[in-house]
Amino acid sequence: MKLTKKKGFLPFLLCLALFVGQFSRQTFAAPVWPDGPSISAEGGILLDGNSGAVLYAKNIHEQYFPASITKILTALIIIENCSMDEVVTFSHNAVYNVEINSSNANLEEGDRLTVLDCLYAMMLKSANEAANALAEHIAGSTEAFSAMMNAKAASLGCTDSHFNNPSGLNDPDHYTSAHDMALIAQAAFQNETFAQIASTLYYDLPPTKRNPDGLRIYPGHQMIKKNSPNYFPGAVGGKTGYTTLAGNTLVTCARRGEMQLITVVLNGHRTHYTDTRAMMNFGFRNFRSLEIAEFDTTYTSVENDMTIAGLPVTDLSVLYVQENRRLTLPSNAEFSDTTSAISYELPSEAPEHAVAQITYDYGGHTVGTAYLMVGRRNPEIVPSVAEIPTKEQETMEMESLQSADVPDDSIQAMREDVESDGAERERNIQDARKKFHIPGMVWGMLAAVLAAALGYSIVFWSRNQRKRDSADRMLRYQRRQQRLQDIGISSDEFKILLEQKRTKGNTRSRPKYKSSKNRRKH
Repeated sequence: MKLTKKKGFLPFLLCLALFVGQFSRQTFAAPVWPDGPSISAEGGILLDGNSGAVLYAKNIHEQYFPASITKILTALIIIENCSMDEVVTFSHNAVYNVEINSSNANLEEGDRLTVLDCLYAMMLKSANEAANALAEHIAGSTEAFSAMMNAKAASLGCTDSHFNNPSGLNDPDHYTSAHDMALIAQAAFQNETFAQIASTLYYDLPPTKRNPDGLRIYPGHQMIKKNSPNYFPGAVGGKTGYTTLAGNTLVTCARRGEMQLITVVLNGHRTHYTDTRAMMNFGFRNFRSLEIAEFDTTYTSVENDMTIAGLPVTDLSVLYVQENRRLTLPSNAEFSDTTSAISYELPSEAPEHAVAQITYDYGGHTVGTAYLMVGRRNPEIVPSVAEIPTKEQETMEMESLQSADVPDDSIQAMREDVESDGAERERNIQDARKKFHIPGMVWGMLAAVLAAALGYSIVFWSRNQRKRDSADRMLRYQRRQQRLQDIGISSDEFKILLEQKRTKGNTRSRPKYKSSKNRRKH
């Protein structure tokens, strides 16, 4: 069924459920949002990387020069568009179109490194020539790569930025905001390859013209180094930056428990580590992360209540809140303190089967989002029809087991399973018939909707009958597999027994079959 057929009715039901759910919540005053720390940098932000909630903000939409934290966006684009084993050749422009004395990995024109080597050089050593070479490798020029950077930033929701080179060197048309860099860092740390590179404590570059013995490089970010006075427990990676125009810039990601915090410091004054530590401590001490699907029951109540004269008006049993989505609340707040709004205008990155987006608010702060999904939450794995035995086949199976010297008590247990399954199937059919009995007193209500409800009830009954049959087959299949395992016969061995049973017309005597369990004793 296409989702568009439900478009008019589904929003009505969900809005009704949302209203009722919010109305029924307790009206006690929720705890206030914690006061944030004081930082010295001009701009700073603390973001929960899992929920997207902004926990602390200072001038987060003001535009500043980013310096080398730009390389986070460069790395993300390269990882998403290149294979790590592709070979990058360093051009004259890549090596020499950089500021004098800017950070580098001592690479020379004509050097050849893999994409992965270049990413480590760029992220750990902040090598500007590596950033240029990667940009040329994928886009042909640094100018063309800048267009890719701006397109990627826009797709992540950035609104305050313009990138003009892959390295972050001084350029009046190269700027960003704390909010935009947090969005970029959030996307980057969701990428496993990037996260691994950014958290690496050292890396060995292969031999090059200026480094014939190779070069071991280390990260510039001090908060992930245990021997550094700036070490922060839980810090997993990030990127430093500095130019005379940008001042100190710093992006950091840290994880503790279910929380993943991201900080951005822009235009710092040699207090970038102090500012980052203050924001991280504030976040971990004052907030907690919750799994949305475990707490939001607003929409699941719809599926239990929306019926007309005992007949379901739509199959809302497959409606559920997206899993693995989190929201962030003050430590002393409860999920019931939040409010939520639902939108049917889905962004382009919405997952398949999403029908709406839910946004959660706490005291004027957006603390998380999730999609409302339609479809099976966890599609069950059902064996093919050919693998599920009929009752006649089950009888043949038990006869085959008898001929294989299987103990009588095991065969009797399998026979009881079959008989029990048959009785259960009959009860299911009777229960299904009872469920769809329509009392005479409600015929008047059904008059207006009888035609539509009747048609849908047939579809609904058929669908549920198929589900019951599928579950029934699965149960029989699992019982049979468990019984065979207890006996000590593998599935392949059992197929041999069945084949022998089917070819019973052959008059030659067959040897008694020894189970694998017995064979192992010899």
